Amino acid sequence: MKKKMNYLILLFTIIFMVGCTNVEDASITDKETDPQEVTKVNTNKNSEKGEATTTVVDEPVVEETPSESNDDLFSGYKLIEVDGGDLSGYRESNVAVDIGYGDREYWAFTNEYGQLVRIIADEIILQDGRNEPVLSSGRYYSDEAKVPGVESDVLDEGHIIADSLGGVSNAYNITPQDSNLNRFGDQAYMEDGIRSAGGATNFEAIITYPNTETQIPSSYQYTYTLMGNEIVDTFDNVNPDEVIQSDSEPSDSTSSNPNGDISSVDTNGNGQVTIKEAKAAGFSMPIMSDHWLYPYMRDNDGDGMVGE
Repeated sequence: MKKKMNYLILLFTIIFMVGCTNVEDASITDKETDPQEVTKVNTNKNSEKGEATTTVVDEPVVEETPSESNDDLFSGYKLIEVDGGDLSGYRESNVAVDIGYGDREYWAFTNEYGQLVRIIADEIILQDGRNEPVLSSGRYYSDEAKVPGVESDVLDEGHIIADSLGGVSNAYNITPQDSNLNRFGDQAYMEDGIRSAGGATNFEAIITYPNTETQIPSSYQYTYTLMGNEIVDTFDNVNPDEVIQSDSEPSDSTSSNPNGDISSVDTNGNGQVTIKEAKAAGFSMPIMSDHWLYPYMRDNDGDGMVGE
């Protein structure tokens, strides 16, 4: 009887030890579960069957914010500040200067020779005379920078971005520009177009020079967007009136006829030359009053030009 009791005690002891081992294994298995996976159990009490629905909630993904880049816009240039009304005509080489009045950002760039070669602006913001200190002349400043060349009688202190478009008057926005071009030509026409449209976007001016020693440009190219349309204006730094006159003058081979013989032009032999006949003979329009063909043509409005 005593031996049987010993056997039973030993058997219960073995069973108890095996049970504890299984519990420990289960506990270890639970701890090895991935701690990053979170499961939220939500029992829908309104469900007819009382079934529980399980929603897996993912941890929020943190995205890396890329560092802002200016596309190397100022790479190779030193950023400097120059007062908008500085009258000095001197420019530093390889620098970038903000030439926008107030909070505007219009960036001007010089080359290694101190020549103003480029100006850009994401947006051209028109002058606001009601909220900005504008003079009665319509300008921010009473005078412009004295860039070498502006002392000429035929050259203006020409703004690349005009006062009316929010530009300042220091040397980084001024070039010696033909007076007629600046006041009545393509430069004035471009500025008026931007004003009429209420501003522009994606503005870029490229200024070129005949050599590396002068500060007087030879030509300008303006690219900008008006009401969704990209505009490209390219023109030389010359008097536009002289260009028009030059374009209207025929070549020497067809402009002179000392004998006044119109037989080669007057194809129907009626003694009169029509615009069509003149063009067919290679003459450019308009024919001016001092041209040898003019007396043989009809100037209906009497303005001294035919075919204008």
